[in-house]
Amino acid sequence: MPKNILHYTKGNLTVIWQPKLCQHSKICWHGLREVFDPFVRPWINMEGASAERIVEQVTRCPSGALTYEIHKESEVQE
Repeated sequence: MPKNILHYTKGNLTVIWQPKLCQHSKICWHGLREVFDPFVRPWINMEGASAERIVEQVTRCPSGALTYEIHKESEVQE
């Protein structure tokens, strides 16, 4: 896995961040600061909101730097 692509997982949801694609529009953290906070490390806190709310915010990313995957229950590793 390339270092320039980061994965954050909660349950069957994985948020993928590709920093090289990021346009720094601030839409992610202005819309859901409980999850996306550039002043904290790691900057994505998957415990900050429901999976549905996280997906909703990720889909607003204009550059495609943030994407998500939903895994089948059998694919989820505890």
